[in-house]
Amino acid sequence: MDGIRETLAGMPWWVKWVAIPLLVVFVFGGVITSILSALIGFVFDVLLFVALVGALVFLVKKFSGNGAKSSSGEW
Repeated sequence: MDGIRETLAGMPWWVKWVAIPLLVVFVFGGVITSILSALIGFVFDVLLFVALVGALVFLVKKFSGNGAKSSSGEW
């Protein structure tokens, strides 16, 4: 670790703070993009599932719940 610090200590500031981060993004950018897209896709799927289940519960309560309430309300 000391060898890396000594090597970087002799470099200009733009190598440490501009060139190396750009190389990291260039080399690992595909991995970062694929992880983020998979995470966003998973969150979208979960939200879609929750919305569909909510809509199903709403429809079932609307169409079957009203019939049961009106027949019990006639008593």
